[in-house]
Amino acid sequence: MPDPTPQSPQQPAVDVLVVGAGPTGLTLACDLARRGVRTHVVEAAEHLPAGSRGKSLQSRTLEVFDDLGVGDAVHAAGSLFPPMQTWRDGERRGEWQLIEPDPDAPESRHPRPWLVPQWRTLEILRDRFLALGGTLECGARLTSLTQSDTRVTAEVTSFDGARRQIPALYLVGADGGHSTVRESSGIAMKGEDGGLRSAVVADVRVRGLDREHWHIWPDPAGELLMCPLPGTADFQLNAKITGEEFTATPETVRELVAARTHLPPGAVSDVGWLSFYRPRTALAERFRQGRVLLAGDAAHLHPPGGGQGLNIGVQDAYNLGWKLALVAGSHAPDALLDSYEAERRAAAADVLDLSTRLYRAGRRTQDAGEQARYRGQVCHLLSVHYRDSGLSTDTRANPSPSGVRAGDRAPDLPCVTSDGPCERLFDLLRGPDPTLLAVDCAPPRPASGLRTHQVTGGPLAEALGTGLFLIRPDNHIGLATDAPEHLERYLTRTGLRGARS
Repeated sequence: MPDPTPQSPQQPAVDVLVVGAGPTGLTLACDLARRGVRTHVVEAAEHLPAGSRGKSLQSRTLEVFDDLGVGDAVHAAGSLFPPMQTWRDGERRGEWQLIEPDPDAPESRHPRPWLVPQWRTLEILRDRFLALGGTLECGARLTSLTQSDTRVTAEVTSFDGARRQIPALYLVGADGGHSTVRESSGIAMKGEDGGLRSAVVADVRVRGLDREHWHIWPDPAGELLMCPLPGTADFQLNAKITGEEFTATPETVRELVAARTHLPPGAVSDVGWLSFYRPRTALAERFRQGRVLLAGDAAHLHPPGGGQGLNIGVQDAYNLGWKLALVAGSHAPDALLDSYEAERRAAAADVLDLSTRLYRAGRRTQDAGEQARYRGQVCHLLSVHYRDSGLSTDTRANPSPSGVRAGDRAPDLPCVTSDGPCERLFDLLRGPDPTLLAVDCAPPRPASGLRTHQVTGGPLAEALGTGLFLIRPDNHIGLATDAPEHLERYLTRTGLRGARS
């Protein structure tokens, strides 16, 4: 591994140091590395975090992974969610769907969530990051950090006790709910447990269950579920626990299975990774302290209801990556980073409330159809918008016929361009650059060095209406305008003019 220690005291050899090699940290690292940002990741554990953990990848996250170049690998590693199978008294008592796609959701090539064990998602992101030239160091724990006007310096301790300092232009804490970065930066976390029940989750091998269903045993003491994990012989076991006293061991997991299902303890042939957790909701008071930023669970803690935690962290990273790259590359003012907290903190607060409601509701067989439709409406993350952000400017005299506004995720619809038909807009947007769409009008000349497409028809033109649309690198509409001079002002203010430099 290349040594990230700088060769001179003037210029750090690392532009961005990412602390934590979970889904958030590795997504951010991939996004930065593909933009040429010198990125180093440190992970306290000796290996990538184990366990199936956050196994549900929502529609918007799958779009992000497509853009980062890992969509095919993620698809090959997973599957659709299997139907739920209810058991009572050792007998099958009905099959039902946990999630029904929302017919009114924004259109996406990924209308359903995808099931992938989290450890496999991490491997895919790691391999992509390393292929892009980034560096990853496991067994390196952040012990302290300091910052000045020009850099942040992290002290890292290896497993052998050796300590060294890593200077960087910026540091991002993606080191989970017990974030050392957050604590070292003096950022408070506000929240509560809300009376949420504790739970145990484990990856187990089980005899006597088919792998075509997600099995659930309702029980007064707490439901127990086993979900087959694609690409493995394992099931993810999840069981809510009554009371606070529980020691998670292979033996107590087997006892839970015997107590709440029709299976004997010996049916569990192997217990791999396991964890006991007390869920809580919490939100950091701020996501930035100077040159230090927080993302994922370091910034917001979610109960595992609705499969949102991993996904909202990936969205943090996708929002932050292009901004951090522009600022670190001196193409944009440092103030651009303030928009990260303004946009993502509000989104995280909304998801905290949703996750808490879904965790309390559990996975009920009663009213299963209604519950499945509700989950389909609220979990996909395609409707998250930044309309109130200072980066969202809409100056059109006539709004879009469909109601699409600046700040919304751009609609991934078919279109016709001056170069011919395009199956979906996101095929044109793929890559690290912003994109200008001139819809049923001529693009400005010159088009400010932007990647530009003239849209002349199709569902996309119908949805957007006439005008110029500047699509940010994270596929949200930054500017919608009728006037080319507004485009020039927007590019100058945000630094996106230098995005392709």
